[in-house]
Amino acid sequence: MAGRPYRTEAVVLRSIRFGEADRVLHLYSLERGRVGAVAKGVRKTKSRFGARLEPLSHVDVQIHQGSGELGTITGVDLVRPHARARDDAYRLGVGLVGAEAMLRLFGEQESNPRAFGALTRFLDLLDDLPSRAPERPALDPLALSFQLKLLWLAGYLPHVTACVECGEAGGLIGYSARAGGAVCARCADGALRLAPGTLGGIEALLRAPLADAPDPGARSARETLAVITASYEYHGGFRMRTLA
Repeated sequence: MAGRPYRTEAVVLRSIRFGEADRVLHLYSLERGRVGAVAKGVRKTKSRFGARLEPLSHVDVQIHQGSGELGTITGVDLVRPHARARDDAYRLGVGLVGAEAMLRLFGEQESNPRAFGALTRFLDLLDDLPSRAPERPALDPLALSFQLKLLWLAGYLPHVTACVECGEAGGLIGYSARAGGAVCARCADGALRLAPGTLGGIEALLRAPLADAPDPGARSARETLAVITASYEYHGGFRMRTLA
């Protein structure tokens, strides 16, 4: 409510410089979904909050909500800092992909405990993710698995076990973002063509817990990312900067 403070558990998804010493933060909270807030003075060396409000930090935050869209952060405690995720370039790359996917797919001020739980689990696993530099972070099994699960939770689950156009269970050769799933050769006009095994790899990533995300192999990983990107563009109407 306007004019009243509230406290919520949240993850910092994005931090943008604002004015001389402030930052605008995009947070995903347990109770309110996505929220925006200004952290005043956090870029000053003596700021009480600066080190606690880095991107990917899991925090317990108090926000004063005025009459505008942005609240003001008045208190913050760390739940999990996820410093290990930020300290390694590869892990940070995986984390920023996940953070942007969360930001784009869950942009409403509406609570989604399952999405919040998936986000915090993703970040917990990210801290101990082996660095695979110079490989592309967006192709990491954890990044692919997390994005597929977010599409699922957002209502855009790719159907990959049968042709979404005719119901044929075999001979699947591609993916149609328009139809929302796999297609057979007869229904593949305009579809994204996929190598044998890619659809099975996507199904395995969807079924497995984040901690057990299987490595689909280099080619299938690239094609899985193409399926994810096509889903973002068709269903969400956006392109991810971190995937550019």
